Amino acid sequence: MSDQTIAIEVRAVAKVFANGVRALDPIDLVVREGEIVTLIGPSGCGKSTLLRLIAGLVQPSAGRIGLSPEGQRAGLAFVFQNPTLMPWTSVERNVRLPLDLSGTERVQAEQRVRHALELVGLNEFARFYPRELSGGMQMRASIARALVTGPKLLLLDEPFGALDEITRNRLDRDLSELCAREKLTVLFVTHSIYEAVFLSSRVLVMSARPGRILMEVAIDEPQPRREAFRATEKFARLSAGLSGMLATAMHGAPA
Repeated sequence: MSDQTIAIEVRAVAKVFANGVRALDPIDLVVREGEIVTLIGPSGCGKSTLLRLIAGLVQPSAGRIGLSPEGQRAGLAFVFQNPTLMPWTSVERNVRLPLDLSGTERVQAEQRVRHALELVGLNEFARFYPRELSGGMQMRASIARALVTGPKLLLLDEPFGALDEITRNRLDRDLSELCAREKLTVLFVTHSIYEAVFLSSRVLVMSARPGRILMEVAIDEPQPRREAFRATEKFARLSAGLSGMLATAMHGAPA
């Protein structure tokens, strides 16, 4: 991993909100190109805040955040917990929104929308409205909207948390395949230990607020991940280990 280009570099980043809430203690984090790094931890530990800091949606109280030149040039994409699709228009127009806002020429925009929808398997649903899609398909549309600008860095804030387990597992597998095929770098937030083990190159366990990184677990398994991985002894062992670490994080750990 050491010879890979750094995509995200977080150095001594802390966050204290205006109301005095100390969300994050100083955090150091490096994500290298091609990795899928997942953050897990107790509710309210600052996982989403860290993602928003990296995206530039929130400013740090201390420390610095750096992105690779390619990440800065191509930008990054943020996928939120809910699809946040415009209900009054079609899937293709929802996906095209970032291109419309940036003034992309129409023919080029239409080509990029088609490509993004193909990447997430929704090309046959371009004219559908969000209300006509299942929850999983709506989330696919949200991911397509994130991909339409061609970023190489994805920040995903628990995107599959509201879905049933079967749909969630399928989208985890699809995301693993997409990231491998498109050579994407991903920082992913989840509350699911099983999702973290299935998707990740590394899993970072955060403490209760103020959040800090307590532990790191490498998942040495080829990408893209196959469904059969879930049935292996290795998957069970890693999941059990992370479960114990998360229990430690939830009950507090020495600084």
